[in-house]
Amino acid sequence: MRVGTIAFGVFVVAFSPLTAQESPGDSAIEAYVARKARALEATFLPDVKSREDFEQVRPRLREEYFYSLGLWPLPERGPLEARVTGQLSRGDFTVEKVHFQSRPRLYVTGNLYRPAKTDGAKLPAVLYVCGHSAAGRNGNKVQFQDHEIWFAKHGYVCLAIDTLQLGEIGATHHGTYREGRWWWHSAGYTSAGVECWNGVRAIDYLVSRPDVDPERIAVTGISGGGAATFWIAAADERVRVAVPVSGMADLESYVAHKVVDGHCDCMFLYNTFRWNWTTIAALICPRPLLFMNSDKDSIFPMDANERVIARLERLYALHGAGGDVDAVVSIGGHAYRTDLRKAAFQFINAHLKGDARAVDDADVGLGAGEPPVPQIPFEELRVFPRDEDIPADQLNTRIDESFAPRPRPALFETGRLDAWRSGLLSELSRVAFGAWPASSLEALTTTQAAALQGSLSTEPDVRIWWRKMQGFPRDAESAWVVIVAEREPWLEPPEWARKLAGGAPMIVVAPRGSGPAVWTRKNPPNTIERSLVLIGETADGGRVYDVKTAVRELKRAMGLKNLTLAGRGATAVIAAYAAAYAPEVDRLVAVEPPASHAPREPGGAYGPSILNALRVLDIPEVFGLLAPRRLDLVGVPPADFQRTSEIYDRAGASGALSIH
Repeated sequence: MRVGTIAFGVFVVAFSPLTAQESPGDSAIEAYVARKARALEATFLPDVKSREDFEQVRPRLREEYFYSLGLWPLPERGPLEARVTGQLSRGDFTVEKVHFQSRPRLYVTGNLYRPAKTDGAKLPAVLYVCGHSAAGRNGNKVQFQDHEIWFAKHGYVCLAIDTLQLGEIGATHHGTYREGRWWWHSAGYTSAGVECWNGVRAIDYLVSRPDVDPERIAVTGISGGGAATFWIAAADERVRVAVPVSGMADLESYVAHKVVDGHCDCMFLYNTFRWNWTTIAALICPRPLLFMNSDKDSIFPMDANERVIARLERLYALHGAGGDVDAVVSIGGHAYRTDLRKAAFQFINAHLKGDARAVDDADVGLGAGEPPVPQIPFEELRVFPRDEDIPADQLNTRIDESFAPRPRPALFETGRLDAWRSGLLSELSRVAFGAWPASSLEALTTTQAAALQGSLSTEPDVRIWWRKMQGFPRDAESAWVVIVAEREPWLEPPEWARKLAGGAPMIVVAPRGSGPAVWTRKNPPNTIERSLVLIGETADGGRVYDVKTAVRELKRAMGLKNLTLAGRGATAVIAAYAAAYAPEVDRLVAVEPPASHAPREPGGAYGPSILNALRVLDIPEVFGLLAPRRLDLVGVPPADFQRTSEIYDRAGASGALSIH
């Protein structure tokens, strides 16, 4: 395999959009995500008319950006504990094998290339972030040595770092792409956040070195490295020059055209604040940025490329820096070629060295032969030569469990329940349910409500279904509303609900993605569920909206005086969120709800996927939001919901809570 022309298809996978609908709800949900994506891409910073306008909103955008990566509040910059485990001499350049800890026990392995002789000068530096190219135990940094060699031979210090998944300590990028870790959405954790933070700390390491000029630092890489270039340059203003290669498209591409299928999780933040995707790149402005791509790159299509660069050119022009942003397009597929290398090297030379001359030796680091043999055998570049050298205390393989902060909300003082509840609901509305529409699309009429079953459109392209249990009294004043899960039968109430309701009138509700509206889920690539977080929501968060709308409309249109809402497992938690926003719910019956939005042990059960929920509260507090209304927790260990009991006690409503 030629090192300079790797086709990065090992983990950023090739894809083909579905050509036929496979489930009855496919066409509606696909129209839904496409419509919302296009709405977000319709305008780019519409209120920014001048440089001053942008600088005024930049602090807010930076905070939102870090939050969307799972990095807000920003982690402590603790000691790097950097170590050099070996050095190679190759005549005119040397390679240091280095590792550091971006957070305690989160190890980053890398190779640092530098000129053999520096004469004590402070040199410009390049952080090289690697694409999805597997080199096994050696780490993917070794696959890109030709670039680092070129930089070292031309007077740069160049640090290439491994990615989390493809490094010497192999972890995972694919939590929601393949591994079924839907709790990542609830935790606000994305592997993109790790790649960003590892890059920021790599810059900390570079500027700590006596041979690096802290005022002259660039970052570059292709594919996953192109995305990481955006993450890092947007996060860290010490990056003076950014050269991402095939690293960004836009929501029209990712969502409406299903290009998300071709990417792993490290390519995306969770779009909590519903940005036009180019806003990420906007945070680099007005620092020099070269936006590079290939014209036949199926996972970074040219139509998206043209939209992104057009937006950036306008913003840079407002800053009087139109000459500092440019685009280069190569002919071919998703790979490095000589013209891309030349353009990248020349741009970095021009902005870090003031040398704008054409680069005529862009392939100097490729090695000899055809195809070229790497100059340095991969095994020689290992930072941890033997498996037993890998630190036993490493958290890389479990960093998803602790990376994003999970603050536990303090409980309220006596008499402060309403303020406590209002604060938590307000924060959930901001970071979990911000994509909800201001009002539902359709109201239920009394005539419709008199029917045996019916449907209700809560949003454009979203229709939910309800059905009364046989024998439902026309003049019922109270009823149970039972929520069903995906692919669960909905035409009759489930057996657990029949037993608990004791003959009470009952209505079954099938929210989005269930009943007649079930959509296709393929693992991988989990197209719909992964697309939804790119527009700032989750399927379960949408179901909460559907349920709260349903109970409001059913209670009003049917003239009910008392409504009991019930669910089992994950739907019990969805019902709890809905009830917290819906005062129409008089009682909640939650059967066998999970105790947390994240598994308490590897492979354990966990609650529904609610965007960023764990950064606000966890399931016991969700149930506590219902105090002093009646709450029945059925089939759960009381110890798991001690927090719920404490909330009800403080609210003076312990008699309204039953745990059995």
